[in-house]
Amino acid sequence: MSATPMNPKTGQVPVRTILATIGLVLVTALALLLLYQIQHVLVWIVVAVFFTVALYPVTAWVERKVARGHRTVATILVFFVLVLLLAGLLAAFAVPLATEGASFATQLPQLITDARSGQGTVGRLLERTHALAWIQGHQEQIAGYASGLTGSASSVLTGLATGLAGVVTVFVLALLMVLEGPKVVSGVLNLVDDDETRERVRSVSADCAKSITGYISGNLLISIICGALTYVTLKVMGVPFAGLIALFVGLVDLIPLVGATVGAVVALVAAAVHSIPALIVVAIFFVLYQQLENHVLQPVILSRTVKLNPLVVLVAILVGVELAGILGALLAIPVAGIIQVIVRDVWSHRRGRPKVVPTVGEEERPA
Repeated sequence: MSATPMNPKTGQVPVRTILATIGLVLVTALALLLLYQIQHVLVWIVVAVFFTVALYPVTAWVERKVARGHRTVATILVFFVLVLLLAGLLAAFAVPLATEGASFATQLPQLITDARSGQGTVGRLLERTHALAWIQGHQEQIAGYASGLTGSASSVLTGLATGLAGVVTVFVLALLMVLEGPKVVSGVLNLVDDDETRERVRSVSADCAKSITGYISGNLLISIICGALTYVTLKVMGVPFAGLIALFVGLVDLIPLVGATVGAVVALVAAAVHSIPALIVVAIFFVLYQQLENHVLQPVILSRTVKLNPLVVLVAILVGVELAGILGALLAIPVAGIIQVIVRDVWSHRRGRPKVVPTVGEEERPA
């Protein structure tokens, strides 16, 4: 590394160099501040990119087989089907919740009476766990906590509005990315003059996209396994709405490491309301399943779909969670796959043996 230029006569650093260094530091600080201020937008863009990569091959297939080369028609058809699927999922949750919500509101006075007297399913549960005595002894603390919750209602509404805006933004961004993707890719590649370099960039980009697609498909497979096993367990124990709860568990299980825990809370509450034996069995199931998913299913399945070593998969998830929480857990594996693709290509190029055919995975299968 070259030394800082100095005036040969005085031995001092020129004022121009000092000002340039200060300016560079200020620009870097402003850039970091800007990134911090728009972090929500960056998250939306990253999520939109994931949806784009997942829907891109589907759109290309529809464009070839159905839309007869019309990209706009193919994109509209794919996103229309996506909207129908999302609407079906919302209906699957909303209809039972609305029905049971009305029934629960009708039964709520009787449930409160039974709970206070230690009768009924809820009352017996509170009596056995001594929760009723604890509630009676901490009424002032509970009332204070409840008043604090009502005071934060505005922040909750703000969070809901931000989340809704995020969903709409991600949907629109993904739609535009899928629609304009070929033009953007061609425009970027046309900036490269050398044909060999252009083909190299194209092959590396294809491998990176395959890593992201493999991660999404592998994660979906794990979620399907989680939802199916949860449904079987709840159904065997006679817990009501086993299918609805299993669907929710499968959806939140898309979040690595913590998703199964979030779904387990809902399943445990439903099992506790049903019976104590169901609560015990469901609790044991989720303890065992979470260990199975974190240490067996995720490393093995994702190592095959993303073409990463199982140890690398586990380490990447742990590091991602430590650095960026849930978002880090979601991005850790595809980022690790992209890094592997780039490092492999750079290594091959440095050794003077660039790939003739784009490949993916440790087996270097043709892409």
